[in-house]
Amino acid sequence: MVLRRLLRKRWVLGVVFGLSLIYFLTSTLKQEERTIRDRTLLEVRDPDHRIPWKVRFNLGNSSRQITQCRNSIQGKALLTDELGYVCERIDLLVNGCCNVNAPSSRQYICKSCLANGCCSVYEYCVSCCLQPDKQPLLERFLNRAAEGFQNLFTGVEDHFELCLAKCRTSSQSVQHENTYRNPQAKYCYGESPPELLPV
Repeated sequence: MVLRRLLRKRWVLGVVFGLSLIYFLTSTLKQEERTIRDRTLLEVRDPDHRIPWKVRFNLGNSSRQITQCRNSIQGKALLTDELGYVCERIDLLVNGCCNVNAPSSRQYICKSCLANGCCSVYEYCVSCCLQPDKQPLLERFLNRAAEGFQNLFTGVEDHFELCLAKCRTSSQSVQHENTYRNPQAKYCYGESPPELLPV
């Protein structure tokens, strides 16, 4: 009862409103400071400075023993491991590698990939991208992408991570931000975007 009377007083409502306004303004200013700081960090960079890429290319040294493999994880039916093998999910070993003796396992498979490096299946895109002969293409891409895609590719540690990131659909794969340039080949590791198909 006393609380209701107190809340009906105009000065109490004014205090509540004032505190809410102060909280809103401080939150907005903090967000603006973070945005300005991030923008300043990007502008301060020397334009001739290249991002120090830490990509290590595995050239298929089969004498190296692998006890654990990373894989593409997301595939419903297919997976690609870091050695370039594509296999069905049921042929994945407990260490994360594809069972190379399984009939479904194939290394560096480019099935469904076009000559421009665009594929219709994500896992085939990653596997094809992992081919050792794709290293010069990827290095050229990294040198050119340093400016435009720095936030996306600065976290890339090796060839496998680069192919995972490169094959994901990107703004290059879409037109008008809502339709694929080529719905049949939307996962690309190549230098050029997919060809634009007529509607």
